[in-house]
Formats: sequence, structure tokens, C-alpha cells
Amino acid sequence: MRYRSSWMTRLSAAPIVVLALFVSACGGGGGGDSGSGGSGNAGTTAGSSSSSTSSPAAPTVTNTSPSPQVLAANAVRVTVDSGVSNVPNMPFVSITLCAPGTTQCQTIDHVLVDTGSWGVRVFASQLPASMNLPQQKDGAGNPVAECMQFFDGYTWGAVKLADLQIAGEKAESLPIQVIDPAYAALPADCAAVGAARNTPGALQANGILGIGVFRHDCGANCVHQAIPATYYGCGGTSCTSIPLAEQYQVANPVPYFTTDNNGSILSLPAVSGGAASVSGQLVFGIGTQSNNALGNAQVIGVNPSDGTFTTVQNGTTYTRSIFDSGSTGLFFQTALMPACANPNGAYYCPLSTQQLSALIEGVNGATSAVTFDVGNAASIAQTYGGDAALPLLAGPAFVTSAVFDWGLPFFYGRNVYAAIEQQSTPGGTGPYVAY
Repeated sequence: MRYRSSWMTRLSAAPIVVLALFVSACGGGGGGDSGSGGSGNAGTTAGSSSSSTSSPAAPTVTNTSPSPQVLAANAVRVTVDSGVSNVPNMPFVSITLCAPGTTQCQTIDHVLVDTGSWGVRVFASQLPASMNLPQQKDGAGNPVAECMQFFDGYTWGAVKLADLQIAGEKAESLPIQVIDPAYAALPADCAAVGAARNTPGALQANGILGIGVFRHDCGANCVHQAIPATYYGCGGTSCTSIPLAEQYQVANPVPYFTTDNNGSILSLPAVSGGAASVSGQLVFGIGTQSNNALGNAQVIGVNPSDGTFTTVQNGTTYTRSIFDSGSTGLFFQTALMPACANPNGAYYCPLSTQQLSALIEGVNGATSAVTFDVGNAASIAQTYGGDAALPLLAGPAFVTSAVFDWGLPFFYGRNVYAAIEQQSTPGGTGPYVAY
């Protein structure tokens, strides 16, 4: 066993470095918070809980692995590994950005796959100085900048245009955020959001590939009014909060592909206890190729304004539930388990691994009973501290009582679909999630 203190300290040591939650607070297609969700065995009873016989030092899970898929032209390899900052449960891909219409390109690795946000974000430091990406401007000709809000902080930088290539797919002249703390003067309302995530070490990734259910990262909510700490028009070093038409906003690349543009599937293998790394696939399109059929996946409709659905667990109703590969654990508030002793209270530390159940409820009336396991985070850190894939992490960090954040542990052993708003699929028109 190797111990890695970057995500969990020994209880007698210094305060923990909390796992970053990369969930957009802006929301695509009309504003509000972003969404994410989960699945499990349909035969369980929602709201029940029980202690398993597993020792907290050797937790296990029993998810079923998705069927193997051939790595086709519409698929890219996803890895969960030690990444940029040795933080577990972060799925990464490589993307290629090019100056529009040119062969002046840069491939960036360890970009976080995030189904809980919308849009591409990379650091200016990851791009060569010779790459001249055009500055995005609004309808009045103002250079556009963005403060992107997450649960635990923000990223700041210019909105620029780039051709994005991933697998065999391409989105041309896509508005992206180029994260750069030196761009203009940071507005005070952006700085007040929380911690700055303006370096790869602070973000714990070299960028974000936001591929959730919406086309743009703020959508209609930003079109007619200036939302504080969101979009800005800049002149010189001064930036002023502005409304922004959707065509100028940072965009989810998937709906801008020529084909396979109605959604995506994140497929990861099952993990028992912990794994040094795992490899899966991000497949583009739903029902467009032989490798992305919807099959018998359960379709869960999400709120078309903010991408949320409902989870009922142990008698508590979480009306703002989300499916979010960019969150490193399952995050929800419950009295069923104690949090770890301070300063590690971001995580739960039950005496033994808990097998819990919940009921997922979509806005389309669909319901799905699921089960999930939660381990003792302190024991997990001691036993699997050198591993990147840890399926039993959960905690109360950051979320309100209405939020159930089904983070990456839910994705192990499943195919999780995100159908994009206004796009036709075999399961109906998006937005929805499925598994």
C-alpha cells in the first residue's frame, strides 16, 4: 500500500486537500446549476440502508462492467490515473485545438471529462505562444471574457475561437475559455465566488471538456440580462458584466460535430476496492453508430432549465440531483453516516462499508431504483492511498440539502449517456440522461 496525502491526510496530520468538485454553477440552456445522476439494481427498495459485512479496510463494489466496445472513429480513450495532482476519480482525455482553419494545432492531455458542465476550458499556459486564437467578441464588438463558477471556485479568462478535434470528430470555430489569470483585471464579483482555479495545479487538470446535456454554458439565462460573475465585455484592462447571446457563449463541442452530435456515452469498467488506474471510452453520438446504441438503458428526463432530476434516499428527497463525472465522489448530506473526524469532514467514515439504496425520478415520470456503497474514507486512504480509481468515496462536502451529486464512483461499471437539448435520439429529444 502506498499512501498519498494529496487527497486525504492521516487524521492526526494537517488539514485535507479537499477533492475538487467540477460542477458548473451557471448551467446550460437557461441558467441554474448543472446536473448529474446514477443507477443500480432495479430490484432494490428506495430509502433503505444496511451495513455490509465488509471491513472498512477492504471495501468492495459489485457493479457490472459495460459490454466491451471497439475503439471506433467516434470514440476516444478515457483514463482515470494520477493525473496532474494525484487526486483520485478524475477521468481524463486528450484533445487537439487548432487555430481556426489552419494546421497550427496543439494536443493537450489530462483534460477532465465533465458531464456536469458545458464547454471547453484550457489554460493559456498549455498553448504555444505562436498559436493565435481569435478573440470572441459580442454583437457590439466587445472582447468577451468569462468567470466560470464551480462549487468550490472559479476560472477566469478570455473567450476565444478554436477548431477542436477529438477522436474522429471536429467542431469548427468553437467558443472556448482560455484560462488566464493575467487577462485584463479580475472583476471583484468574480474574485468573490471562491477559490481561484486558474492553474492546472489548482484545477487539478490541464483543462475541462464539458459535455453535459446543454449546448452552451449559460444559455438563455444570460441572453437578456447581465449575470454577475459570468460574462464580461472588456476594454483594455477593464471588464464589465454583460448579457451575451448564446452564439457567443462557451459551447459544448458535441452538438457542433458534423455527425454523432446528439450526445455522448462515458463507459468505465467496474472497480473493486481500488485500482491504480483504469481505462474506458468516451463515445460520441447516441444511436448513430453500431457502438452507441441506447439499448435497454433507463432514460431519465432532466429539467430543461438546469439539467436536474430527483433522488429519494432514506426518506429524503433531493430535488436538485445531478450526474457528474467531474465530481470525485458521491456528495450528499445524510444522517445515516458520520463524517470523518476533523479536519477530514469532507468525507463519510462509517464504521463499515454501507450498502445504500435510492430512487432516481426523472421529469419524464421514469423511476429507477439503484444501490450504491459508501466506504470509510480514512480506511480507504490507508489501504488504497496510491490508487486513482476509488469507487467508495462519498461525503457531505459543498452540497446543499437539496443536492445529490452522483459523481464518478457512480460511473464505474456503467455506460452513462448524456443526450443534448434539442437533439433527436432513439430515446427521444434531449435533454436527458440514461444508464
